[in-house]
Amino acid sequence: MALLTLSNAHLAFGHVPLLDGTALSLEAGERIALIGRNGAGKSSLLKILAGLDKPDEGTLQLQTGLRRVYVAQEPLFEAGISVFDAVSVGVGEARALREQFERHDPADDLDALMTRIEALGGWTWEQRVDEALQRLHLDGSLRVDALSGGTKKRVALAQALVAAPDLLLLDEPTNHLDIDAIEWLQTLLNERAGALVLVSHDRAFIDAVSTRIVELDRGILRSYPGSFAAFEKTKARELEDEALERARADKLLAQEEVWVRKGVEARRTRSVGRVQRLLKLREQRAQRREQLGRVKLELDAGLPPGKIVAELKNVGMQYGERVLIDDFSGTILRGDKVGLIGPNGVGKTTLLKLILGELQPTRGSVRQGTKLQVAYFDQMRAGLDLDATLADTISPGSEWIETGSSRKHVMSYLTDFLFSPERANSPVRTLSGGERNRVLLARLFALPANVLVLDEPTNDLDIDTLELLEELLQQYAGTVFLVSHDRRFLDNVVTSTIAWEGDPAYGGRTGFWREYEGGYEDWKQQRARGRVAGLQPAAAPLAAPAPKPAAAAPVRSEPAKTKLSYKEQRELDGLPARIEALEAEQAAIAATLAGTEVYTKEPQRVPVLQARHEAIETELLQALERWETLGAR
Repeated sequence: MALLTLSNAHLAFGHVPLLDGTALSLEAGERIALIGRNGAGKSSLLKILAGLDKPDEGTLQLQTGLRRVYVAQEPLFEAGISVFDAVSVGVGEARALREQFERHDPADDLDALMTRIEALGGWTWEQRVDEALQRLHLDGSLRVDALSGGTKKRVALAQALVAAPDLLLLDEPTNHLDIDAIEWLQTLLNERAGALVLVSHDRAFIDAVSTRIVELDRGILRSYPGSFAAFEKTKARELEDEALERARADKLLAQEEVWVRKGVEARRTRSVGRVQRLLKLREQRAQRREQLGRVKLELDAGLPPGKIVAELKNVGMQYGERVLIDDFSGTILRGDKVGLIGPNGVGKTTLLKLILGELQPTRGSVRQGTKLQVAYFDQMRAGLDLDATLADTISPGSEWIETGSSRKHVMSYLTDFLFSPERANSPVRTLSGGERNRVLLARLFALPANVLVLDEPTNDLDIDTLELLEELLQQYAGTVFLVSHDRRFLDNVVTSTIAWEGDPAYGGRTGFWREYEGGYEDWKQQRARGRVAGLQPAAAPLAAPAPKPAAAAPVRSEPAKTKLSYKEQRELDGLPARIEALEAEQAAIAATLAGTEVYTKEPQRVPVLQARHEAIETELLQALERWETLGAR
């Protein structure tokens, strides 16, 4: 039997139905990713499934005793509550039952009480709360009222996870989480036995977690088993078939309209059945809900800056006793697309401000390039006046916007970002989170800029807009600094990565940052290769709280290490130099392939260089494995 079944659901706000006779069934253990355009009604549907709202029509059937927990985009908490107590609300029943058991009331049925506590995991509720706090980097002693919006979201997420419900409903769970927390969350969701329905636009997270994708499109739910890549292929075929079918219907309607408008002689001989078919075709055309258009993005790259955007030499930044950046050097060139990776609060924004000259380092030097025109995308939307209209927000004091080589009226420009002209005079506060992000993008792209600073631009954006933004940034001639926890977005946009690797708990140096070529996956591979070679400390996975000490196991003696032969010792001594030479050769080939000269002057060398680049990767792995084997002996 299904855990949950939604049948013939209807829901409308205004004249456009969000749910139009749709249905959904959820089986035990399923993990559904609910996707769709901003404003399509995903959050409303999630609230219906959670029992917080009801549809205008339709039924929701639940399995008897089904325990549901819902985490909203903007969670609410009791005033003055501590983080620990807020998270403990998720184990409220288990906590209350254990307290009742510990009071030893003679009237209680202790056997039944113990059975229920065991079923809820009540004997270890403190351990579960402490683990959730640790995993999500939360201080249990702080008051929730004093936390930022992103940290409150993590508190709500921890509260839901410790509850261990049969059905977990998450609305944009990855927003404001750093990459480590996102990867931990997807591991936890994959390991838990309960069912899951989540709304997310993080494609890597969807692929890692979901077993089925459900799209809400024009009021109807459509189900797609498998990965997000498989969904994209199937969806593209469906849209092609739909366009063909509608083109045929439009052609038939046009033919019938011509026929009915013929002269008096034709009207005398027309059949009643044909007229009725025409009326039906008109009705079907009027009721048709077209697919929502795509956002039209265009960037003005402004004046070309100098070749160097910024040059940092042995830069350090310290606030009191806290070291955020320690001895970082690097050069940012015109056209670079740089991703910044690191947990929340380690200094990504500080490093950006140093690069752009908004802060001066406590030691070292920073040299900025010339003719820099910088535009910012603010993660917290602090620059938005919620009482201002959309038109005034995009183009204050003017009805026209200059974008690149074109000039557009503000109404037409708003239409490019899927805002109807009727909404141009609506206040910003009436917009959803995704719509506010679209307004920020519209305002950002209306400014001439050769340097873009994008701080979490992907939050709340639908997947179609994300993919268009990726394409735009790939083609953008200026320099991009991207702070994001969306791994797929980083991989598709950035050409180099500056990563924080300074966690002292893992043996790292406080404030240590390192630059890598490529995106997120490239960074992971290069970092892992460096750790195998012993070039940097290995980062152990976030560990759960230590269990209670068990009886000591007998100590097992280590086998004696075999002494290396003279030839093996010579080989071991020569491996570091060989690895360094291979890496230098690989870097030189990558630099050649990244340029344009080899493609125009010596195109026949391209396949040879590509083959050698791949061969070096294999040789490097073999050399590193050999180094590890000999070093262990």
